[in-house]
Amino acid sequence: MTTVAVLGGGIGGLAASYYLCKSPQVTKVIVLESSIRFGGWLWSTRRSDGAVFEHGPRGIRPAGAVGHNTLNMVDDLGLGGEILPVTYSHVASKNRYLYVNRELHRMPSGISGLLRTVLPFSRPLLLSVATEILVKKGKEDDESIHSFVSRRLGKELADIAVDSLCRGVYAGDCRKLSVRSCFPALFNAEQRRGSLTLGMLLGSGPAPVVPPGPLAQRSVEESWAQWSLSRGVESLPESITEYLQRSGRVQLHREAAVQRISPSASGWTITLEDGVMSADHIISALPAKALSSVLPASCQPLIQLLQDISTVTVAVVNLEYEGSVLPVEGFGHLLPSSEDRGLLGVVYDSVPFPQHNRPDGQTTRLTVMMGGAWFQEAFGAPEAVTEERLLARATEAVSSHLGVTTVPSWSRVTLQRDCIPQYYQGHYRRVESMRSFIKEKSLSLSLIGSSYDGVSVNDVIFGGRTAAEELLGTV
Repeated sequence: MTTVAVLGGGIGGLAASYYLCKSPQVTKVIVLESSIRFGGWLWSTRRSDGAVFEHGPRGIRPAGAVGHNTLNMVDDLGLGGEILPVTYSHVASKNRYLYVNRELHRMPSGISGLLRTVLPFSRPLLLSVATEILVKKGKEDDESIHSFVSRRLGKELADIAVDSLCRGVYAGDCRKLSVRSCFPALFNAEQRRGSLTLGMLLGSGPAPVVPPGPLAQRSVEESWAQWSLSRGVESLPESITEYLQRSGRVQLHREAAVQRISPSASGWTITLEDGVMSADHIISALPAKALSSVLPASCQPLIQLLQDISTVTVAVVNLEYEGSVLPVEGFGHLLPSSEDRGLLGVVYDSVPFPQHNRPDGQTTRLTVMMGGAWFQEAFGAPEAVTEERLLARATEAVSSHLGVTTVPSWSRVTLQRDCIPQYYQGHYRRVESMRSFIKEKSLSLSLIGSSYDGVSVNDVIFGGRTAAEELLGTV
């Protein structure tokens, strides 16, 4: 294995390149990114006065093998000193809200919260959990998240809590999203243990094992719920990029959109606007539809499968207010689709990460998320909507939900086009079929990124590691 081309310089492509660099088997890695910057959706604005705003992912979870894996990478890159941890005992971890019937409701937490009836729910949540153990196992090989939760925990929980959660995580509709692909731990718990409760208590099956390094061990000892970095999460792709440049084995190309890839005797020929490259193997970290448009006609079955993976567009509106304007302390609030289809939720950024506020004078930073699966319905075509309209909608929501009467002192509107893939029912079968086709045709091609095996930062980084290991053995 001499030359590996990595298509896409988002966090997945960068992570794959980082792991490839760990192996002496690779002499050259070529990273091809179509835009002017590396890092993809990990994108932070650092203002000259010290304030930091995130336009994509913000807090990253440390839990599990994939969480440990990311922290091991952070440690290796020398970013440990920049970590901003948020513990489970922090008010941002304990207080999460739902906005239902035009009111904020704190989500129940702890045993007392589960034992009492807490609005907007009509009965104690512990009742739903206690009776779940008696529910028969589903017979389907996949199911929508809404159907799965309705069946096991009741329709009310599915309609309010789970609907809101899916909008917060996937900006998607829980009535279409696959439980098997979006929440595999829940699906596996039912399959292996017959119950979510037993699955949580006894484990829901084999999981990858990543030995925790010093930083990951610290996250366990100090009970972190999430973490960020002092200069924003974009510090992670920036550090990987610097690491790759220092390695001497990686060519990093910005504004290098791939026009076409064609199998050749030695691997692949890659056609760019201004020339041609060859590689022994391709790791594609491109979104599924972008990859489908550059594959040769001989890959028609794969092209069709890739085109079947939908994505949604999210408007991210960062706001800064002078003073302390929040009526409650917490991570933020989500809305079920029955409350307001166009508005997904509001994150109270200043609560988990006050370090990102400008150092002088009290301010409140908020992020309003809008659109997702409902973008077209709420705002029309993404290319036609104006920033002014999105900003007005966001500030109006902050005013009506949180009672904030002042206007923001600073704002930024970012339209993240096609940013979150939607794992609809049967997604796992589509991905299996793609990889079977690649194997049958002996294509030296790996598929990574959020289109396939998980949309979280941790999942995407771990996918990059997995692809490198499948190619080269342990890295």
